[in-house]
Amino acid sequence: MIMSAYRLIDVVDRDRLQEILDKFTEATGVAAVLADLDGRNITEPSNFTRHCTLVRSTDAGARGCHASDASLGRLSLESGGPTMALCHCGIVDLGAPIVIDGVCYGYVLCGQVLLEAPRAADIEEARKRALRFGLDPDIYVESFLEIEVVPEHRVRAAAEMLHITANYIVEMGISRLTQKKLLEEDRKLAELERTLRSLEFKALKSQVNPHFLFNALNTAVRLAYMENATRTREILYSLASLLRYSLRNQDKLVRLRDEIAHVKHYLYIQEMRYKGKIKVTINIPQALDDVLLPVMSLQPLVENAVIHGLENKPDEGELRIIAYELPHHQAVRLEIIDNGVGIRKEILEKLRKAQNTNGCRNGGGLGILNVDSRFKQYFGPDYGLEIYSEEGKGTRVVLTFPRVFDVDNERGGTSGLQVADL
Repeated sequence: MIMSAYRLIDVVDRDRLQEILDKFTEATGVAAVLADLDGRNITEPSNFTRHCTLVRSTDAGARGCHASDASLGRLSLESGGPTMALCHCGIVDLGAPIVIDGVCYGYVLCGQVLLEAPRAADIEEARKRALRFGLDPDIYVESFLEIEVVPEHRVRAAAEMLHITANYIVEMGISRLTQKKLLEEDRKLAELERTLRSLEFKALKSQVNPHFLFNALNTAVRLAYMENATRTREILYSLASLLRYSLRNQDKLVRLRDEIAHVKHYLYIQEMRYKGKIKVTINIPQALDDVLLPVMSLQPLVENAVIHGLENKPDEGELRIIAYELPHHQAVRLEIIDNGVGIRKEILEKLRKAQNTNGCRNGGGLGILNVDSRFKQYFGPDYGLEIYSEEGKGTRVVLTFPRVFDVDNERGGTSGLQVADL
């Protein structure tokens, strides 16, 4: 049985529940209260006996009552329904778990009755308890003898009725709370969608596929229904980070660590979408964290591997991103490798031809070729990307670029670039 992340007090309308409890105890003659998972009362005690009110007025007595309530609640959770037990004062109580969709939110506790009249030994034990609680023994015993003797079947019937009623009320409360959270998530999604539709930034529209963004939004909505919206904030956070990063100046060089962080946000959303179908490994030496490359270089390549390489793969896909130095060339090589469906030979030849002839650079040709073009523009014709692929086995995209650092990042200087000494 799963314990709820919600507190019962956050779920129910306490005033309404208190009113129902009061009517219930008036009709049945038994005391009742609702407790959270720790045994703490979330409603006022309803129809509590003078005996139990006296006991709970002392620190020692109240601690014992809370411990008894929590223990009875756990017993009822194990049994799956109303459970009878003696409290620390020898009084009969019943507890029943409040369980909605396999999640426990708290307990219904009722009773404070006896199944048979007290015997001399019971009265003597009551006197000893009074002394432990710091109460007057005569007053305490008098209150103990006032406790009603009730047939067991009547107590069980009352507990069952309260159990059903409380579960219904809590279920309605959870539904209301979930609806409120979903409305808030819908508001956030609508705001993000409006932002996306109003963006005229060409690089964002071309390099972050709008279809991917809308799929991510839909994934967030589904997660909100599937669970208590706990991970929805994470997926929305990743999406917001993608949007913010995509709005950076497209003429800017950024650190490799920033590009990898951006890719991780993209992959987190895709992992939620594909539900563990894709295994991702990223291995970047720390020494290369601050090497510079054009902004938004890696995400189009990773997206291409996911959408065109791994999405249609029938079994689990694997994506690896690795980087290493080429010391003799003062360069860095970064590889994006997938074991997806691969690229057909004729399409691969067209890509290489377009790459060599500087073709397909505008309009719909953005993506892989755009990345290659930008690397050559920044670093010269000796740098860029190479594509290796075999149909049915996977694709490897290799980026080569100079081992260049920002002077501000590496040496504390003013500005400009510097090739690292090897």
